[in-house]
Amino acid sequence: MSHKSVETPRLEDEPLLRGKGRFVDDIHLPGMLEAAFVRSAEPHALIRHVDKAAALALPGVHAVLTLDDLRPYLTAERLAVGLPSPAYRQQADRAILAGDEVVHVGEPIAIVVAESRYVAEDAAALVDVSYEPLPAVSDCRAALAVDAPRVHRKAPHNLAAEFKLGYGEVDQAFAQAPRMLRRQFWLHRGGSHSVECRGLVARHDETEDRLTVWNSTQTPHAGRQMLCDLLGRHEKQIRVIAPEIGGGFGPKLVFYPEEAATVVAAILLHRPVKWIEDRREHFVATTQERDQYWDVEIAFDETARILGVRGTLIHDHGAHTARGVNVPYGSVAAMPLAYDIPAYGMEIRLALTNKVAVTPVRGAGQPQGVFAMERLIDAMARELGLCRAEVRRRNLVATDKMPYGRPLKTRGNIQVVLDSGDYPLCQQKALDGAGWADFPARQQAARKAGRHLGIGLANYVEGTGRGPYEPVTVRIGASGKIQVESSAVAMGQGTKTMLAELVAAQLGHDRTGITVTTGDTDAIALGFGGFNSRQAVMAGSSAHVAALAVRAKLLRVAGQMLEAAEQDLELDQGAVRVKGSDLRVSFGDVVRAASGTPGYQLPKGVAPGMEATEHVVIDPMTYSNGCAVAEVEVDIETGEVTARRIVFVHDCGNVINPMIVDGQVIGGAVHGLGNALFERMCFDAGGQPLTTTLADYLLPMAAEVPAIEMIHMCSPTPLNPLGIKGVGESGVLPIAAAVASAIEDALAPFGVEVTQAPVSPVDVLAMIKRHEL
Repeated sequence: MSHKSVETPRLEDEPLLRGKGRFVDDIHLPGMLEAAFVRSAEPHALIRHVDKAAALALPGVHAVLTLDDLRPYLTAERLAVGLPSPAYRQQADRAILAGDEVVHVGEPIAIVVAESRYVAEDAAALVDVSYEPLPAVSDCRAALAVDAPRVHRKAPHNLAAEFKLGYGEVDQAFAQAPRMLRRQFWLHRGGSHSVECRGLVARHDETEDRLTVWNSTQTPHAGRQMLCDLLGRHEKQIRVIAPEIGGGFGPKLVFYPEEAATVVAAILLHRPVKWIEDRREHFVATTQERDQYWDVEIAFDETARILGVRGTLIHDHGAHTARGVNVPYGSVAAMPLAYDIPAYGMEIRLALTNKVAVTPVRGAGQPQGVFAMERLIDAMARELGLCRAEVRRRNLVATDKMPYGRPLKTRGNIQVVLDSGDYPLCQQKALDGAGWADFPARQQAARKAGRHLGIGLANYVEGTGRGPYEPVTVRIGASGKIQVESSAVAMGQGTKTMLAELVAAQLGHDRTGITVTTGDTDAIALGFGGFNSRQAVMAGSSAHVAALAVRAKLLRVAGQMLEAAEQDLELDQGAVRVKGSDLRVSFGDVVRAASGTPGYQLPKGVAPGMEATEHVVIDPMTYSNGCAVAEVEVDIETGEVTARRIVFVHDCGNVINPMIVDGQVIGGAVHGLGNALFERMCFDAGGQPLTTTLADYLLPMAAEVPAIEMIHMCSPTPLNPLGIKGVGESGVLPIAAAVASAIEDALAPFGVEVTQAPVSPVDVLAMIKRHEL
């Protein structure tokens, strides 16, 4: 890129640091009421009766609404799945409020609306729900048994979906392979735990019969469409705005029952209604990701060449279908990407369980696929007595094979083509940066001192920039001010700064003079929002092309006004100037002329106004890649694992803003460290959640995060005009695998093999004890 801004802060920083950011809970409207939800205390039960009397008698309570109360305002009672798939064997769409059956703890049964949240919560506690408990199942493996309790009492079974993914003659590869090994892996269920939980404010303007919804969402346009479908309204009757969002990480791309219920409550009560999710609700009602149980084999020869990979995956889908099959699809699609594997075959089953629904959390299944692949390679290296890095080097996709087509397709039915990159060099840079060659000497010295150090690595390839488009409008008004409007959503990752920089680069302006509007369905008609590391690729490309169009028009109109050739003009801080002279005209004057100034005739073929809207369509995904090396220390007396250092080499093509890229990758790496060592959403056998506070569910804090050293590579993609690849989720993909590899290395004297994540101190001690026995 021709511009750099690493020394300058993001546009978003000042208002947030000064407390001037506007989150959903900062919105206060005249006459606004607040809501709380009555939630199921049972993992599975029939609802026999809901007694509202005591709650309604509490002063300040305006309504206690169940599904029966909402029905007259709805065209449908359930939320249609976001991503339909032929893999489904049954679809378990979520009810807006539970009717006669609840299928997980935390499922909303009624909405209580009162003068304040405090009163609403007190009233919700007074609502008496009579349950008839039913058998429940929380283990996805047990759920697939023929005689397992049904998650939904009328369902024929608990199989939500099944499909196969692969290529090549995998069975033949195994039949002819000199060597093979098999491993089973377990990947935990965890949540997103953004700083801000979910929440929204809904207001119905009866004069215009128009709804305005401020929502902490990653996908406002999808939310508007869902509300149109549920309420039988057209798009102009509903406006959805995503204000400041304190993190999204995946679950906020989903439309939830609470959103629909709160909106209907505002219509029914003729008052604005606010609902803000508290942290305990987040544990039992916001979608999560995983569990996954992998049973996989790898075939290889004596030279450590991989000949094939195959296996099965059982994926915990939760009680409902809230998004689709994309998490397990992403897992098995990501598994082979970094390596030249000639044959691959996976069979995947999605099991319903009596737990909150599963949807993407940062990485959307890809970290699990990377974990399974990298663990197999470590086992293979150990079997052959070779260096783990060397085995990887022999199997990484070679640079001279790029672009490298895979006989795999994305969920959008587009062939997977690794568009650019140098995977072997990326790994070598990580090894060099981490001092891999010198580590054995340090490790040996530490062992003599009674300390157990270990080092591990993991490679990954991530599909980013999911299309097909994300529109952007670039407009210059008569004031001369530049406005950028996009359906992209800013959720902490610097989207507004990114768009402003791309537009500023073409319009010769300081980016601080550019106003950027994101996440508002009134600003732009179409859009998808933020997920799948896509916004820089999709919205960035549209912003770049739109800015080029506005630049061309500016130069053409100004050239006529200044009586100068376009090639003799330059743009400079809000003006068009003849190069090497003081002759200039302001953007405002150019726009006024282009908008119809009396006596001024537009150049032939130029439309009035000074704006452009672009929907750059890009169907193929672009693949970023990287390598992480983790160094850990294990206390064999307590089982504590301490991450000492992480070196992360990352290639996202051209970098728009280095500071933002570093922040995203490091943030993802911290998330990955949580997946590796801390975060685990626990349930008992009957589906009761056991981790419902941050005292039980551990997140990595500043003291647990080691130095993370970033090294950038650059292999521009030819698939978009900026040569960029997505970065938002990359950091999380390799960390659990690299940390597991490092723990194994630290505990090599005990013959420990890590087959799960997270790895707790209790797990470490159990692994050591198994060796001693």
